Amino acid sequence: MTGRGQARRALTIGAALAGVLVAAGCRPPGAHPPPGLSASAAPPDALDQRVGVLLADQGTSRSCTASVVTSPARDLLITAAHCVTNADGTPMTGLSFAPGYRNGDTALGTWTVDRVITDERWQQDADPEYDVAFLTVEPVDGKQIEDVVGGNRLGVNRGFDLTVTVTGYPYDHEAPITCSTRTTAQSATQERFDCGGFSDGTSGSPWLTDLEPGGGGGTVVGVIGGYQQGGDSPDVSYSVSFDDRVSALYQQATA
Repeated sequence: MTGRGQARRALTIGAALAGVLVAAGCRPPGAHPPPGLSASAAPPDALDQRVGVLLADQGTSRSCTASVVTSPARDLLITAAHCVTNADGTPMTGLSFAPGYRNGDTALGTWTVDRVITDERWQQDADPEYDVAFLTVEPVDGKQIEDVVGGNRLGVNRGFDLTVTVTGYPYDHEAPITCSTRTTAQSATQERFDCGGFSDGTSGSPWLTDLEPGGGGGTVVGVIGGYQQGGDSPDVSYSVSFDDRVSALYQQATA
């Protein structure tokens, strides 16, 4: 099983699903050495509130992980392209976003996605070099999402060997997990981090560096996706390197 967000699951998921995922091949034996780190439960703080679950099928099932990124209109999310497009490259409909989701609690609102922005090379060929998407969401009660939860800055051309904190939502968890480690080069245009626990559902999880004290925000330099749609093992995760490709897509999304 490749990718971490292709299948969609019901909102309530029991421990039995975790066993099914392993049996289905999401953790192939011998594919990677055991990681030196494993993710832990993410604390409920201001930083965590900017990350949430993407809901599909008019809010009845979970898709992937997404997060709020700063923008002039204060309405922008970032995730992996494979999370929000159909097999023919067209945008999915009926998507929404629940920031800070925990145990079914959507106290920070459910925000309707009204636009999906992906690169045309992803749309045409599902090119893993362009597995990034920006989403805009409609306001709730007259407020934009960034006004409610804040946002993380977009960082491009930062290179490899960065300390990042990655937070996401596996399907078999009802609260987010997180891990801090350093990035390495998978290729000239793809990066990776090694930390266990990032199984199906964590596609789109933001890679944050330059974290401010007290949960004041950070800089997004990757999202789980790209090579193998994020990885074929929960122990190793990948991202498109955030460079001029992502900068151009951001400009398109905010134009």
